[in-house]
Amino acid sequence: MTATSATGTTVALWRDWRGWPETIATAWRRSLRFRIISITLLLTSFAIFVTSLTMALVIQNNLFESRRDEVLSDALSAVGSGQKTLDSAEVTDDASALRALWGDVRDEIPRASSSSLIAAFAIDEPPVGTGVRGFTTGLSADLLSPGLRERVVSFPDRQAWQSVSLPMEDGSTAPGIVVGQQLIVPEVGAFEVYIAYDLADSQQTLQFVQSTLWVAGLILIAIIIGISWAVLRTVSKPIIEAAETSARLASGDLEVRLPVHGEDELATLARSFNAMADSIEAQIKELGELSLVQQRFVSDVSHELRTPLTTIRLAADMLNDQRDQFDPTTNRTAELLHTQVQRFETLLADLLEISRYDAGSVQLELEATSLTSLAEDIIEQMLPLAQGRGSELRLVAPGGYTPVDMDPRRVRRVLRNLVGNAIEHGEGRPIVVTVDSNQHAVAVGVRDFGLGMDPEDAQRVFDRFWRADPSRQRTIGGTGLGLSIALGDAKLHGGTLAVWSELAVGTNFVLTLPRQPGDLTGASPVSLEPEEVLSEVSHATQPMQLTELRELYFTDSMSNAEEDTP
Repeated sequence: MTATSATGTTVALWRDWRGWPETIATAWRRSLRFRIISITLLLTSFAIFVTSLTMALVIQNNLFESRRDEVLSDALSAVGSGQKTLDSAEVTDDASALRALWGDVRDEIPRASSSSLIAAFAIDEPPVGTGVRGFTTGLSADLLSPGLRERVVSFPDRQAWQSVSLPMEDGSTAPGIVVGQQLIVPEVGAFEVYIAYDLADSQQTLQFVQSTLWVAGLILIAIIIGISWAVLRTVSKPIIEAAETSARLASGDLEVRLPVHGEDELATLARSFNAMADSIEAQIKELGELSLVQQRFVSDVSHELRTPLTTIRLAADMLNDQRDQFDPTTNRTAELLHTQVQRFETLLADLLEISRYDAGSVQLELEATSLTSLAEDIIEQMLPLAQGRGSELRLVAPGGYTPVDMDPRRVRRVLRNLVGNAIEHGEGRPIVVTVDSNQHAVAVGVRDFGLGMDPEDAQRVFDRFWRADPSRQRTIGGTGLGLSIALGDAKLHGGTLAVWSELAVGTNFVLTLPRQPGDLTGASPVSLEPEEVLSEVSHATQPMQLTELRELYFTDSMSNAEEDTP
């Protein structure tokens, strides 16, 4: 393997390792089975660890105490045997006999003990000529701590012991115990006698017991996890099926049902779910049928009203043309009749359009069109109405000149509706129409500085026949369906129509259309929440003609037109 490939492998492993916490967190949030198995594993492991540790400590203490008591008993017996030999002998002034007796004691203590590691030291200097001296057989005085020797000297009628590490022949060490007590030699004095015991066999036994406990604990954990998995699979499988079935039901598959097995709680849940699904399916079908009836009714009524409405409109037009020949009251009546018939005709056209959207029978007639050109045409059409309300129409078009496939009739209707609403609610303040584009979309924003709305009202602004202030009358002939139809036109293009509004600050509508057919990707080229305030656009007090707007913005904008091409 080369250095480059090794480095790449290391980086890949590091990336995989960094992704593990996120993967585990995702599984924890989304998988009930993983969460329960993890909790069971952690709690079981902790419980078995505590239990095994406690048992290991208890066994260790019991084994050590048992071995210690055995060692103390053995040492006491061995030293007692030596003391018995000394006490039973007839001690004389003969030094050779005393040396022979001491030799018998030196041989007796190892025979009576299970250890050959023995050492003896005279507490006081023996009399000269007795020939009785201390000895060591495999036990070095360096292993005896001063504290142990002090206790042996200070308490002649007691045993003293300590734990030590005994050196082995291979250079290693083994745990051991050294037991010390006094031995009284007649005519000579007291001796310190120490016997060391090797605990390697006890250590091996303890290690075997501890390893057995840990292996048994791991096996027990594996068994518990297996049992938990089997039980959880039995319980969670119906829950997972219920979740998947609910998701399919929510997505519109009304025929899906849960299988029912047995008579337990899960079977009861499945039967209740199926009953609920049957009820929902029946209600949805009933609502669908009612919706079809409603749509058909609206469509039929709208079509049936067209013939009498055409007759009424012709009569109203004729009366309106001759109203100057009538008296003032009849003149005013003819004028009102003509206006309301026109409004009724517009409402009827909107109702027909809404019925087509509800029936899903609307088709786009696409052609390459410049969104900036459409905005200019709408501003030119709406300029007299804006002048009559004292509002100034301003066009800002840094982009949007490149033709994009759209239905110009529907987009023109959306813009006319947005600009008309801005004029009606703009309170005579300036209205800014912004057109821009990027590589993904083209967009137009219509900004007014009028009354504005609170967030709750802004969420309902696209509802049919809804008004933020019911007491406020429409002054330019709106039907209450314009924004709803505009939203439908935007969605039909695969675009969006969004609104931002704030009380006493104004409102901003942004229509965004994709350059290519399909859903939008990326942000809109026109910001929904505007940054400019009224003071920044109020320097121009007189309404401008469209030719002046074109002269003001067209020159600067065309320099950026080529950048609109994706």
